[in-house]
Amino acid sequence: MRLRAAAALAAVCAAGCAAPPPAVDANAARSHAVRLALVPGGPHPYFTAWKPAGERAAADFGIGEVAYDDTSNWDQEAQNRRLDDLAARGYTAFGVFGVSAVDINDTFGNLTSTGLVVAALASCPAAEVNLAAFCLATDVERAAYLGAKAAIAAMGGKGDLVHLTGNRVDTNTERRMAGVRHAVAETGGSVRLLATIADVDTDAGTADAAVDALLDEHGRTIDAVVATGYVPAVAAVAGVGAAGLPIRVVAIDDDPVILDGIRDGSVEATVVQNPEGQAYVGAWALTQLAIGECTLRQPGVFVDSGSFVVDAGNVDTYDALREAKTAALRDEFLSTVLAC
Repeated sequence: MRLRAAAALAAVCAAGCAAPPPAVDANAARSHAVRLALVPGGPHPYFTAWKPAGERAAADFGIGEVAYDDTSNWDQEAQNRRLDDLAARGYTAFGVFGVSAVDINDTFGNLTSTGLVVAALASCPAAEVNLAAFCLATDVERAAYLGAKAAIAAMGGKGDLVHLTGNRVDTNTERRMAGVRHAVAETGGSVRLLATIADVDTDAGTADAAVDALLDEHGRTIDAVVATGYVPAVAAVAGVGAAGLPIRVVAIDDDPVILDGIRDGSVEATVVQNPEGQAYVGAWALTQLAIGECTLRQPGVFVDSGSFVVDAGNVDTYDALREAKTAALRDEFLSTVLAC
């Protein structure tokens, strides 16, 4: 009887039994329910890498949605309203570059108190205790130090150096200044920091005007310029090139103008950061926390997303360094930041 039943079932299935439904991975289903937003303080070339990196994270890790919103226009109150609006619309995880490093910690505290998961990306709060889950950002003091060391080497270890940097409202700017001062101090007086020009990373017009004024006044005496802000770096490359002055330029980030300058010899080097890794690994880690797959070993820790000196020797291959660092970041999170 059992043999006849089995034979009958086999005959029916031969005619078209549906395959059993595939097992649904619980974590995958929960990840797909996550709505995550990457929210810089406003529009800036540095953050253009966040959007595609977030989209790649969504595809690779099955995140339901990774949105990108840069509409805060560098106003902390506007960013707070935007984050509240996103939360009201159902977003549950946020990677945020705060407009004000002083005030953003209050924002992080307010969001996390309602059960949302928040990370500081690309800039950490100024407070000693970070109320976000973690801060994944460039060690900007080290990056500025590396850039200044490259500039000092290019100028033969002596002479006058100028530092072009970012906005004073960002605590990263003071850290960058400290990194450059450290490199200059190591020369024992052989290099003089002629000027530090801040608040020139807002728009191209402001940066171009600052570089033009600098070259008009000191162009004949400057030996090297180190730029630690994206916009003034591009302005320095263009301005020094147009002036035809023998000033060594070390930039930051990898705008095509900068990379082309390294290739043609008009730019000595640049220090490349890892915004892709910040968004990609940040989105993955936030998702693991949001679905409860992992918890924090210690809340609020800082993780260096990486920075790399790019010169004529590696200008066409450096992205492999960034990709390797991004892969290593996930391992670092699993071993030191998250308990899964």
